[in-house]
Amino acid sequence: MVLKLSAMFGLLRSSRPEAPARDGAASVSPAFATRLAQLDRDPYLSVADPDLRLISVFDDLTYDRADLDMLTGPMRRHAVAKLAQLGFRQVSGSVIDNRADDVRVLIPKIHALGASPFDAARYLVRRPQDYVLLTPTQVACQMIDTYPCEEAVDRIKVLIGKHPINLFKIMDHLEPKEAHRTFRDAIGHLKFVQRKAIEAEPLRRRRALR
Repeated sequence: MVLKLSAMFGLLRSSRPEAPARDGAASVSPAFATRLAQLDRDPYLSVADPDLRLISVFDDLTYDRADLDMLTGPMRRHAVAKLAQLGFRQVSGSVIDNRADDVRVLIPKIHALGASPFDAARYLVRRPQDYVLLTPTQVACQMIDTYPCEEAVDRIKVLIGKHPINLFKIMDHLEPKEAHRTFRDAIGHLKFVQRKAIEAEPLRRRRALR
């Protein structure tokens, strides 16, 4: 299969308050970034994109397009418990704070059930050093909206290897703009990549958090 991945697109429009800089990882110390990377030892958590400061929580292996894309209670509790081991403390329903390192992990509020996963962090107010806790599908959408198509596809393939995504949901919410039209051509390839990933170890025996 030949993918039409040659078209390139720029970063999110600067008017979007949530758009992080590509060098955002430099906003935290290398020592802190190394400590936070310990989350990747947990099969249910991943610093899925250090540049965009996105933390992914494993959702499920298989999806339906009607599934709600949101962090469930078990997903939130697991993340909070693991972040507590790194000096974080939940101070509100949407903020997990590490005062010693002056870093927060933000949990986007749910504004509408069935909302587009592309909107999860679109209007989130965050500091340069803050991270965002998202579902894998929401992480993939941030990558699609930030990177050139080929780079987004490569990063999403790495994400899928640990945390599969709802490709049906993404396909249903692609917007009529060039970046999304270009990405649509990669959906078939990513379905193949994901099917192979969930049929193999270590994913095949993983279950959703309860």
